[in-house]
Amino acid sequence: MMEQRQRGLLGLTFMVLAIAVALPQLAIAAQSYGCSGNPCGVNAVCQEAAGGRPVCSCPPGYSGNPLTHCNRGECLDNVDCRGDLQCKDNRCVNPCVGACGIGSNCDARNHVAVCSCPAGYNGDPYHACHLNDPEEQCHPSPCGVNTKCEIINGVPTCSCHHGYLGNPLSGCRHECEHDGDCSSRDMCSNFKCVPSCGQCGSGASCKTVANHRAVCECPKGYIGSAYTECRPECYGDVDCPAGRPACFYGICKNTCEGACGVGADCNLRGLTPVCSCPRDMTGDPFVRCRPFTKEDLCDPNPCGTNAICVPGHDNTGRERPVCNCLPGHTGNPLTHCTRGECLSNNECPDHRACINYQCIDPCIGKCATGASCEPKAHLAVCRCPPGQSGDALVSCRQTRTFPVAKYH
Repeated sequence: MMEQRQRGLLGLTFMVLAIAVALPQLAIAAQSYGCSGNPCGVNAVCQEAAGGRPVCSCPPGYSGNPLTHCNRGECLDNVDCRGDLQCKDNRCVNPCVGACGIGSNCDARNHVAVCSCPAGYNGDPYHACHLNDPEEQCHPSPCGVNTKCEIINGVPTCSCHHGYLGNPLSGCRHECEHDGDCSSRDMCSNFKCVPSCGQCGSGASCKTVANHRAVCECPKGYIGSAYTECRPECYGDVDCPAGRPACFYGICKNTCEGACGVGADCNLRGLTPVCSCPRDMTGDPFVRCRPFTKEDLCDPNPCGTNAICVPGHDNTGRERPVCNCLPGHTGNPLTHCTRGECLSNNECPDHRACINYQCIDPCIGKCATGASCEPKAHLAVCRCPPGQSGDALVSCRQTRTFPVAKYH
């Protein structure tokens, strides 16, 4: 048994060596002769590429490894399958798989999926089917224009909208859409035919009707608008009272009405309105008058350049504008203020102090007579000279020495 196994292994070794020696020769042969000798697998097709190199492929309707074996597919076209199947990827498959929508039925006919909604359902069978809704019988509406559709006992019923007349199946309309739908002495108002003479005003008479429009006039001796109201009031200014001295088209009016602004006074000079603000108010009398405020003293600004104005009082207590230079500025606030050298000590050298917006020696006038002064950190440091004592800010005096008594 052992001997037979060893002989088998030896034979297998010789076979592998033979294949290893033959492969390069086969490659050289294939390279030399291209498709001659059919280097491809079973049922495969060989085509020579550039340089005579063989290229293997499976023919239409076949699949597999063209170097070893190509297997014929189940079908090439739908005709190769039953009527309820479809040829897809060389296989006869059910065309209904994934073809129809949710809740729909599918029937394979002549290799095609035919989708439909079940009885009692409607919708798009290729998308989704849903249970029938009786209200859908009114969408779209089977009725005419200007109608409403209602489901009554499961049947769509048509009726005209309120204010419309006609056959709801063919369409409803108003009593009138324009004057031509009415008689010659009527007019169309709010889609109804009404007498045209109703256009005349109070106290006016309807002379005639032309083209569905009333021709109105005021009776003799009356004035006003025949389409609003006819009444006598005036024939001229002399007929009007003092409060309404002007007669306009038979109506007495005060010409000040609407002539002046809010809060303004209006006085008549004859019939001409004269507008003005009251003494304690200011503003544009043709727009609006308002009470005076302190801020009005500074508007417009009466002060000079770089100066601000604040409301104040004079010596008698009367209100007047007061001008001051802006912080950090000096000069005459009525004409012009100039910015000073500094606003604080930080803008001056260590031996100078910011006084009245100028960097000056802080020692000036600070120490007592005879005392020495050293400017330091923007301050005056005062000291009495050697040999003197006292308050360096007030007075320095000569130091006095007294003899010391000796006791034996």
